[in-house]
Formats: sequence, structure tokens, C-alpha cells
Amino acid sequence: MAEDKKLLTDVSQVPKNMTDEEEAEFWATHKMTEEFLLQAVVDEDENDEDLPPKRTEAKTVTIRMDLDTIERLQKLAEIRHKGYQTLLKQFVIERLYEEEKRSGVI
Repeated sequence: MAEDKKLLTDVSQVPKNMTDEEEAEFWATHKMTEEFLLQAVVDEDENDEDLPPKRTEAKTVTIRMDLDTIERLQKLAEIRHKGYQTLLKQFVIERLYEEEKRSGVI
């Protein structure tokens, strides 16, 4: 019953490195207070270094490719559980880095 849940007032009351089962049991028996939520937001803002970098400005680019290349890219992206456009962008970034190294740009 929700009334029997233990109230959490501090983020430090949440155990670290729990298994999925332990975490499910913990949250089934505990409830966050307003104080807890406010502290969690403040702590999240202070721990921005744990987050991935913010996206930089992007520009949409249109590239014409033959259907065979797109199909191959889509198959590989599916194996890697990514979108094919994401995979294509990753390939371009990796190749650009290699070419910059080879040319002495970096």
C-alpha cells in the first residue's frame, strides 16, 4: 500500500549499484518527498560532467547515394541497433578524423 512506503528526503538515502530486482523492490517500498525531488534537481545540475556533451549547432545536408549503398548501410545499422543515418554520420566523422591525422591537420 502506498501509505506504508518509507519517505525519502535525501538523495543519499538511495543505495548505489543495485541490481534491477533490488531497484524495483526499493522503489516499491519507498516514496520521494518534495524535498528529495528538489535536491535531486540541484544535484543533477551540479553533476553535468557526468552527462554527455550538449549538442552543437547542426545543419541538414542532402546526399545522393545509390540504393545498393543505402541498403547495405541499413543492414549494418540494424545489426548495430542504430539508425542508418546515425551510422553514416559516425562513419563520416571517423573517416574525417583519419584523414585529418594523415594530412597533419591534427
